Parts: sequence; C-alpha cells; structure tokens
Amino acid sequence: MCGICGIVATNRTSPIKREDFQSMVNVLYHRGPDDQGVFFDHNIALGLRRLSVIDLKTGHQPMPNENKTLWIVFNGMIYNYLELRRHLEAKGYFFRTQSDTEVILHLYEEYGADCVLWLNGMFAFAIWEAKQQKLFLARDRLGVKPLYYTSFGGYFLFASEIKALLKFPGIKKEMNLRSVSEYLALEYVPTADSMFEDIKKLLPAHTLIYAHGQLSVQRYWDIVIHQNCPAKNNLDEALSRLSELLKDAVRIRLISDVPVGVFLSGGLDSSLVTALCGSLGSSKIKTFSIGFDKPSFDESHFSRRVAGYFHTQHYEKMCTHREVLNLIPALVESLDEPFADASILPTYLLSKFAKEQITVALSGDGGDELFAGYSTYIAHRIANYFSLLPAAVSRGMLGLAKWMLPVSMQYMSFDFRFKKFFAHLHNPAYIRHHLWLGSFSPQEQKQLFCPWVNAGLNNYDIFNASQNHFYKLNNGKLLDQLQYLDLQTYLPGIGLARVDAASMANSLEVRSPFLDYRLMEFVLNLPQKFRLHHFTRKYILKKYAQQMIPKRIIHRYKKGFGVPVSLWIGRELKNFVLEILSEENINRQGLFHYPYIKRLLEEHFNRQVDNHKKIWTLLMFELWRKKIWPA
Repeated sequence: MCGICGIVATNRTSPIKREDFQSMVNVLYHRGPDDQGVFFDHNIALGLRRLSVIDLKTGHQPMPNENKTLWIVFNGMIYNYLELRRHLEAKGYFFRTQSDTEVILHLYEEYGADCVLWLNGMFAFAIWEAKQQKLFLARDRLGVKPLYYTSFGGYFLFASEIKALLKFPGIKKEMNLRSVSEYLALEYVPTADSMFEDIKKLLPAHTLIYAHGQLSVQRYWDIVIHQNCPAKNNLDEALSRLSELLKDAVRIRLISDVPVGVFLSGGLDSSLVTALCGSLGSSKIKTFSIGFDKPSFDESHFSRRVAGYFHTQHYEKMCTHREVLNLIPALVESLDEPFADASILPTYLLSKFAKEQITVALSGDGGDELFAGYSTYIAHRIANYFSLLPAAVSRGMLGLAKWMLPVSMQYMSFDFRFKKFFAHLHNPAYIRHHLWLGSFSPQEQKQLFCPWVNAGLNNYDIFNASQNHFYKLNNGKLLDQLQYLDLQTYLPGIGLARVDAASMANSLEVRSPFLDYRLMEFVLNLPQKFRLHHFTRKYILKKYAQQMIPKRIIHRYKKGFGVPVSLWIGRELKNFVLEILSEENINRQGLFHYPYIKRLLEEHFNRQVDNHKKIWTLLMFELWRKKIWPA
C-alpha cells in the first residue's frame, strides 16, 4: 500500500523542479512510511511513498521494465498476482522481484490498457511510456484506492491525495460550489468533480490516458445485472457457489509478508470474515474492535462474544468523547475534502489502535451493499405502499409525529427515522434514497446558502448523476436499481473513502473480501429474494453463516458503526460546535446564512429537533474550509 504522485510537463519552457515535486512526495509520508522513490527524467516525474506488505526487499518503486521504456508507480494490492505471474512466465516474461507491481508492468507490456481486465484487487497506478510520451492511469473496479488529477499551465499532475497536488506551486484552490451543494446533501462529494474547481477524481473502473497535451478517460468495467445465473432459483446451488467465492476471496486477501488481523464489530459480516480466516488455517487470529462509553451506541460486547467463540487474540479499545474531541483536528487534517459520515471517527481510532499490532486488516466492508443489508432497502418497500396516500395525508402524519413523538438523541431513534421517512416519502426513489441518508435537501439548502450562492448554483440538480445511475439499470426491479446506485455512489463515496482515509492516515492496509468483483457479479445476479427475502436482509448470507456463526449473532439487531454525535453535540462538544459555527466564522466565509444555522443549533440544544446530521455536516465543512483557506 502506498501513496503515489506524478507530473508530466507538456511545455518544455516550464521544467519540473525537483524540490517542488519532492514536496508532493513528502506530504504522502503517512501512506507509506517504509520507503520512498522518485523517477525524474526531462518532462516526467513519478514518486511514491511505500508501505511494504509484499516483497519487502525488492519491491522498490518507481519500477522500470528491463529496457526502462516503461515506469510504474502503484498503490494497492493485486490479489491474483501469483496466478498472473505464472501466466506471464508461460509467455516468456522474466521477473526480477516477487512483487505484484512487476506483474502489472509486464501485464501492460502484453495487453496494454486491457491489463486492468485481468486484475483482481484494489489499485491506483500510473505507467509512463517513455517512447510514446504517454501516461496511463487506472483505478480499481469499485474505487477502494483514490486517484486525483489536474491540468494547468503546461502541467498534468496526479496523486493519491489532493493535498499532494496542492503542494505544487501555482495550482488554483478555487472552491467548486456545485460540489459544496452535493456535499451538503449527501455528506460527501459523489461525482468526478472535487471540492476544487480544477481538480478531478478518476472514477472507479476507469482509465485515463494523457499524451501530448490530450486527455481521454474511459470506463473498462461495470456491474451487469441480468439475473441469468445458473443457480438462479436453486438456493442450495447458490449457497455452494457462494461458499466457494467467499472462501477464495478471504484466502487471497490473507497473502502478506507482514502481520494480518481482522476488524471485528461483532456483526454478521466481520464475524463471517473472522470465521473464514480460521477455517482457512490462518494462525491465531488477531481481532480488533472499538467501543463507546454511551450504552445505546456500544456493541463491544458482541465483538467480545464472537472473539471468544472463535478463540481469537482479541484487542478492544473504548472510545470517549474526550478522545473524539482531541481526534477531530488530526482527522480533518488527513481529509482531502469535507466528509460528514461520523463513523470515520471510530474507524480512525480503530486503525490507529490496530496498527500497534498489525500492518494489514481484513474487514466486512461492502457486505451491506452487496447483500442488501441496509434498512433503507426495506424502507423503500414500505414506501411503495405509503406513497399511495395523498401527499397531504403524509404531511399530516409528519406533523402529528413532530407533535406527539418526543425527540430522542439515542442512536437511530424511532422518532428520527419516522420523521425522515415521511419527510421525503413522495420524492422519486433515487432522490429519497439519498435524502434518507443525507443532510440538507435542495429546499433546505436554499435557506442555508446566501443569495449570491443560490444565484451561482442556478438550481443545480445535485441528483442528476444519481438519476443516470438509477435508470441505467432499467429492469424494473427497484432493489437492483437501488443496489446499483449504492455501488456507484455511496460505497465509493462514503464506505471506501472512509476506510482509506482513516486507515492510510495510520499507515494501515485494509482489505475486504466482500469487494471481490467475482463475488459482486455472482450475488447481484441472484434472485432478489436471495438478498432481501420479504423483510429479511442478507437472506442468503445468513443461510450460509448458520453453519459457522451462533444464531444470536446472525440475527441480532443491526446497528452499524453508530457514533453518539447527537448526544455529543448537545453536551460534551457543545462549546466546540458553538465556536466553529459562530456568527463571526460563518459570516467571514460568506457562503451560509447564519440565522438559519442559529435556528438549527437552538432546536437541537433545546431538544426540539434532532439536527445532529445537519450540524455535523456544517461542522466538518467549516473545519475543512479553515484548513484550506485560513483567516
């Protein structure tokens, strides 16, 4: 696992200065504290900070081919690299190292841009073709590893993190108002844009070619949901194939030359990963979990129970509000863009805690998106019935709920979910799906933004990309459409971005078997009833897990990585929130209308409305903004 960056100078009168490029490399230190490397030649610079996991002695990068016509920098792990190595050796290729990096290099020599179709892994890499003066960039299928790029003034730059790009002299830091609007709605920036007007993301499953000042981006893979699986209606056959794929996904993710452990929450997904690690003959498994000092949010007793059942070497850390308060500045410093999913806090602490013992951790990320594990999938089924009611009746029920239901600050309380459900019930499915999970609706943003911002946005449709994803899968099956939408937006934008930022800030590599694309293609082409059976989520996964995991773990109420933000904002973090979201700070940045924010704060502090998601979203934005544009 590494941090990579590079520059191509298309204007010979503006050569690359070594000290400028070295500053880009240095800022990626946390992603790779074990080694660094730089390739510098006329109009090209490639750099890397390395976290050594495979081939600790000879895997140095940037890495050339034998005649040095190709150079590569690579961030990630190719899980099927041994198989690919044998394939390439049979074709006559010679290997000088034991690394997966060299496999990619020779694969590119053999297949060119199509090399990515052979890779099973998480990756972001760049290959420089010296003779053709061509740069090739690629990102993995699901977007586990990030990659950003920009072009200006005769330079093309790329990096694993935006902060590396910002180190280059002359780069613009103009805020992208469309991205601000998307962030406020979804709690992350979902598109190929970033928070900076001139900096783009290379999207998952895409490649980029930059040559002679010309740039082209192409998609190389997509989930195809056609439901013609051979085991379509045979549960036993589907379970058998699921078992094969899951075991192999775990097996290849245990390959490492450094210590490996498991993030164990005590839920179904991480418990199953732990069970499979043990069944595959892994040595005494080290498991790691995080807990909270607030009972309604704490699930550490579940992880202890699972650890005891599988006799793992278990490590546990309790999280207090004081640790969170101390963590926030370091967390914001590690983020390239504002990010309002509060579960990044325990993920950061868990990664830091686990790094004391291991360098690689397996996780259960992706299981909910793959097997329909989120409660929103059920909510959409219920919404299909309630949406038949006239809108006036729904608004009346919402008004009645606001009057009758007391405001609770507990985790995902009934009143919070009930009010969210009816507030967005009559929106199209792809919009309400985001609004149920997000913070500010378009209507609320008009109240939040200053007039000049609203005028500049000109009714920008923040859900346009989601609409395209949702209707691209036009098979008339709502669950398939919602899962496809989550795979294109929520999974890379929230789930994977959270884990990458939190883990790499602590120099830890995280791998998830549920993100194996072979498993994805199989499960998403099973009948919907195998994923969501009436109101039973993860139906087939629970059936499979029964032979390995106690039923009380399989069927326990799902909480997720909940964080007591609502309670903290009203108590322990209140003064901190008031300081950051003060009238002086808000008016100084000039984007938001302070009276609206003041109302949100007063309603929350007086326990009239649980506004924690909105307040936290604004808090994380303001902390990020102050980092980029200090007063």
